[in-house]
Amino acid sequence: MTDSTQVTVPIQRQHRLADVVSLRGIRSEVKKVEGFNAKFAVVLTQGVGTMACAYLFAVIAFTSLPATLVAANVIPKSDVPNFLTKPGLILIISWVAQTFIQLVLLSVIMVGQGVQGAASDARAINTYNDAVTILDRLDTHTEGGLKDILDRLDQLEAAK
Repeated sequence: MTDSTQVTVPIQRQHRLADVVSLRGIRSEVKKVEGFNAKFAVVLTQGVGTMACAYLFAVIAFTSLPATLVAANVIPKSDVPNFLTKPGLILIISWVAQTFIQLVLLSVIMVGQGVQGAASDARAINTYNDAVTILDRLDTHTEGGLKDILDRLDQLEAAK
């Protein structure tokens, strides 16, 4: 008898960057769809949906943090490297974060998810059809089903 209160060790899984951002995986997904827009959306959706991209976005976001802290008088300007408080850098980071990532990438990701959802629906329908076919063939009341197998076994048993 096992103790149901026993705590199991969680499974830890480590990934290398090459495994997380797999070009083979993206390539196979792209081959499944037709049209440039769908392919581009799938590539971006697969790429943005990785932890590597999340880290990149975090670096972009944290690049403007020192200038914000200096402007809010939380830290003195002398504690921050000069290039992190330059107005040009702050404007570029703001444009990338607020305009490109939020406006452009959001719509592309939505298209990519729509394409992936349609592919998932098609796979689900195929799985359902396969299951129906298998169940139909295993049905004891249909031609070629288990009834035929059982009848043949009965014949073999009687022949002994």
